[in-house]
Amino acid sequence: MTKLSNLTVAFCGLAVSLGLTACGGDDPVGGGSQSGSSEVAEGGDVSGKLTISNWPGYIDPGKDGTEAEFENEFGVDIDYIEDVNDNASFFGKVQPQLEQGESGGRSIFVVTDWMAAQMHDLGYLQDIDKEAVPNVVENLRPDLAGPDFDPERDYSVPWQTGMTGIWVNTDEAPDVESVNDLFDPKYKGRVTMLSELRDTVPLVMKADGVDPKEASTEDWLAAVDKIRDAAESGQIRRFTGNDYTEDITSGNVVAAIGWSGDASLISNQAAEWRMPAEGCMLWSDNMVFPIGAPNEAAALEFANYVYDPEVQADIAEYVTYVTPVDGVREVLEQRDSELAANELIFPSDEFTADCTTQVDPPDVEEVTEAFEDVITG
Repeated sequence: MTKLSNLTVAFCGLAVSLGLTACGGDDPVGGGSQSGSSEVAEGGDVSGKLTISNWPGYIDPGKDGTEAEFENEFGVDIDYIEDVNDNASFFGKVQPQLEQGESGGRSIFVVTDWMAAQMHDLGYLQDIDKEAVPNVVENLRPDLAGPDFDPERDYSVPWQTGMTGIWVNTDEAPDVESVNDLFDPKYKGRVTMLSELRDTVPLVMKADGVDPKEASTEDWLAAVDKIRDAAESGQIRRFTGNDYTEDITSGNVVAAIGWSGDASLISNQAAEWRMPAEGCMLWSDNMVFPIGAPNEAAALEFANYVYDPEVQADIAEYVTYVTPVDGVREVLEQRDSELAANELIFPSDEFTADCTTQVDPPDVEEVTEAFEDVITG
């Protein structure tokens, strides 16, 4: 790839995070100038190859794992790619293809709520033939059935949901309980924060007593400035996507803003995910079906398959994220699994009482530009 095209991809990734129009040509193919899409991914005979892009450590692996079982049952060859480290960088990679009505051979992406909405609004996603996914219709948790960004779940199916809080090395930083503790000088250079705007900045606001749902643009920018000062002083080691787990594993950091279900990616017995004293951020990562997907029938069958509570229980036992599927707790109880009572998979209302669903800043462009300036140094 040329230097120019690298810069173009980087700009496009930033553009979508700002909520701007797509970039590419003046006469884009594939819906870049549309608002939403009228195309529908339809079910049918299942065969061939299925390519899925997902986040690391997000499915039970191995010969008895969900991927292998699906291949054996349906005769489909799955190419399962763990190439989503954060939303903006993934979009920057696939956007040039999407702008041409192509998906890079992928039939499923897994992206967070706000990115699913952006992709849809740019005309890059297909709607879903709901008759092809009866398990989703029947077993999707009712509280996830009508989110603001996709009220009818026309184009998105939750893969997992989860919480953003703090991963802590309990041997070296046992007193870290608040996001404000990440700014303590004694942890200088041994803290990371996420490059995801809608996780990091609201958590910093919450720690300072600001409700992200009621926050003004000035509140958002003040939190960005606080993060900027910490980055420039060396307090924050770096900004990460899912690769923060590597720093926790290696001992490079003692605390990190991170996601609740990543224990399978962290090989450090002292590591523990903690609910911040001020509460967490709540979100969903969603299966979406891009325009130009080569095997829609297999993609929808896979979405339907993972919404069988038995299959989803296998996934939950490995990833320990909040399951989006009704009936999983009952399956785990039948298996006598202690995970049936795990608050990271089945959080109680009391556990998440102080948590906030991810929100956009009032002025998305101004705040995102300021945050991008911080995380890119």
